[in-house]
Amino acid sequence: MAGADRRLSREEIEARVRALGEWFHNIDLDGVPTAPDHFLGDYPAAKWRSFSDALPRDLRGMTVLDIGCNAGFYSIEMKRRGADRVLGLDHDDVYLRQARFAADSLGVDIEFRKLSVYEVGQLGERFDIVLFMGVLYHLRYPLLALDLIRRHVIGDRLIFQSMQRGEPSILPLEPDYPFSESEIFEEHGYPRLHFVEHCYSHDPTNWWIPNRACVEAMLRSAGFSIIGHPEEEVYLCQIAPTPCEAGHENGETVEVADVRDGR
Repeated sequence: MAGADRRLSREEIEARVRALGEWFHNIDLDGVPTAPDHFLGDYPAAKWRSFSDALPRDLRGMTVLDIGCNAGFYSIEMKRRGADRVLGLDHDDVYLRQARFAADSLGVDIEFRKLSVYEVGQLGERFDIVLFMGVLYHLRYPLLALDLIRRHVIGDRLIFQSMQRGEPSILPLEPDYPFSESEIFEEHGYPRLHFVEHCYSHDPTNWWIPNRACVEAMLRSAGFSIIGHPEEEVYLCQIAPTPCEAGHENGETVEVADVRDGR
């Protein structure tokens, strides 16, 4: 229970942290760091500090969905800012056990559920803020995930982050090219999604790694406008018409593919 965990001694917290396995989120639990030797340093706190000012400091009256919450660092930060409700989703039982323990230890009321991004339609509700941090490149079907978030759970704003590799510049593109055009694909700054067949950084779940142009193009394609870019990998987005929806508004005939989510 939360009350019992908050009364744990430092030694007991340390023992629980060790028992819960290897942590990817380094969270300070009353002076006990959960991942003090993280290869990225104080992660994700260091990244959070670089873009936290771009989010409202007062989230009272708002609901937050944290997709791929891992051990709950961002969920905890959202609750600390006063969000009425925070729901963290992950498909990994180890991460969920860590997240529940971290939240209980810090005395913050957060709900955690085992659910993948492909299943968000089962929630049947929309959230004021949706966090989708560090998940895209772990997915075999990344654009489908963005489509499902746009369709089912986003109420106002998306906070998105993805690892990026390759060319950081963005090439201005025409809306269409003839079939004979092939050189454009070789240009620096063309959107590219790099496929990892085996492993990257010793992680077999790193499947698709975009360059910056690809991240921004995918967000637009899924129906998000980018309203802020406070950190190299972080984007603040809000709902916008998808290219298909914009085509209908302009009187064009556009076939819209059905988004299948297993429902």
